[in-house]
Amino acid sequence: MAKAIAILVLLLISPAAYAVTYTVGGNRGWTTGIDYVTWTTGQTFTTNDSLVFNFDSSHDVDEVSPADFVSCNTGNPISSSSSNPTTISLTTVGTRYFICPRSNHCARGQRLIVIVASGTFPPGTPLPPLDIDPSLWPVSPRVNDEAAGATSIWGAKSSLMVGFSLVLTALIGIMG
Repeated sequence: MAKAIAILVLLLISPAAYAVTYTVGGNRGWTTGIDYVTWTTGQTFTTNDSLVFNFDSSHDVDEVSPADFVSCNTGNPISSSSSNPTTISLTTVGTRYFICPRSNHCARGQRLIVIVASGTFPPGTPLPPLDIDPSLWPVSPRVNDEAAGATSIWGAKSSLMVGFSLVLTALIGIMG
């Protein structure tokens, strides 16, 4: 019975180990002059992950609707924060839209789309299509950003396979 309880506890806590905290914009943070489309390329955002927006007093972060994202409308945010840093928990599957509402920053490219997949999203599965056309908004020039800004409880860019391997090893140890 004790082994069964231990296995159940491991299975219940293991999904939390996959949560990743993404620093938006990597080491440059939430600012103008970053190509956020490029920054999100190759990253898979899943439920239980978090976005951390680091910015100075010349920026804020608003979550907006798709229409407000395209038009850079700052008058009707879903949520708004001027606190640095701002952490956004990705708790549901879907597409999230973020802009900087300050003085033309959105129109200059300071906006971000994040597609959140299920926490059980299998590696290599294509993401669902955007519900807006990416060509409808301007993209700021590309910049070299060495640090992608993703960390987890196991360090940078944790792998789902590492997590499964650890859980499997623990289960074998308990049963053996």
